[in-house]
Parts: sequence; C-alpha cells; structure tokens
Amino acid sequence: MDGGRAEAGVADSDATAVRPMRADAQKNRQRILEAAAEVFAAKGVSVPIDLVAERAGVGVGTLYRHFPTKEALFESIVVEKIDDLIAAARLAADDPDPERALFNFVDLLATECAMKHDLFDALESAGVDVKSQCHESVMALQAAVDRLLERGVAEGAVRDDVDAEKVIGLVIGTCYGMRRMGADAATARQLIAIFCDGLRPFR
Repeated sequence: MDGGRAEAGVADSDATAVRPMRADAQKNRQRILEAAAEVFAAKGVSVPIDLVAERAGVGVGTLYRHFPTKEALFESIVVEKIDDLIAAARLAADDPDPERALFNFVDLLATECAMKHDLFDALESAGVDVKSQCHESVMALQAAVDRLLERGVAEGAVRDDVDAEKVIGLVIGTCYGMRRMGADAATARQLIAIFCDGLRPFR
C-alpha cells in the first residue's frame, strides 16, 4: 500500500514537472521579453530591472520568477529572436522553389539584423556572447539554413561551397558594418543583394 502511494507520488511529481505554464503566466513572460528588448535597445543593458518590469506592466517579483537574473533575461531575448528565425527558415523549406526560399530567407535575416541592431549592440556591450550562451539555438538555425542551401544546390541554383555558418556570418557582418559606417538600410540591402548574387553558381 505504501509502495503504491509512493509510486502515485512520483507520478504526481512527474505530472507537475511537465505541467505547461498557465496562460496568464505565459502572457506575462512574453510581455517581459518584449519590454526588455525595447528598454535595452533604447537605454542600454545597465538600466535598473525595475524599468523593464514597469514597461511590461508587472511587478518586479513577477519578473524575477520568470528570469532570476538579468543574464537569464538577456539569453531568453536572444533565444526568442533566433527561434523566430528558425521557424521562418523551416517554413521556407516548404516553398516549392528552393532558390526563392533561400533568398527570401536571406532577405528576412538581413531585415531582422538591421531592425534589431540597437538591441544586439546593447547585448554585445554587456558581454553577451550569443554563440556560446545560446549554442543549441544557433546550431538549430544553422541546420535550418543548411537545409535551404542543400535544396538550392540540388536545384543548381546555389553554389556548393558555402555553408550556413558563412551565410549567416556574412549577412550579420554586412549589416553590422553598414551600421558602423552610418549607411542606411537601403544600402545594406543592396550589399546583401550583391552577396546573394555571389551565392549563385558561376555560369
């Protein structure tokens, strides 16, 4: 009998462990992430955490229940941005036109980099190493982009000596460099278009 209660207790514990976050808690978490991205981009990452909670419309205690440290909040912001890109790359893989799928994604990646430059500059200034702290998400993004490249190569639309790491690095590096030079978004996208031409096979 005791053993049965013990087993039931373990089962109850397991059920609790996998219980999904309540809708209101999930909503608060999302509001915190969105507010933090806005505050850090506008004011830098040294701002008091109280400002993030105020912008999100939650108490500081609620914020800390979701993110016990500011570093955990940094990482969650970056992971969310990368996860959005992963979802977009996987969706693009369903496009019947592999060439269009790849280059549309590259354009999206460049647009996101250009739009979020203030946020990523702020995180970089705080010493946030995206590649090491968000390793699994970065690897998943590279795998999704490699899939797009493989489809393009099979179609004869993309050269076969470029991998996802190079594509992502060149897009981010171009946007970052243009930002430092004070160039506008149109100039950055023009350079990305030239880069896309370079991805095509030599004919």
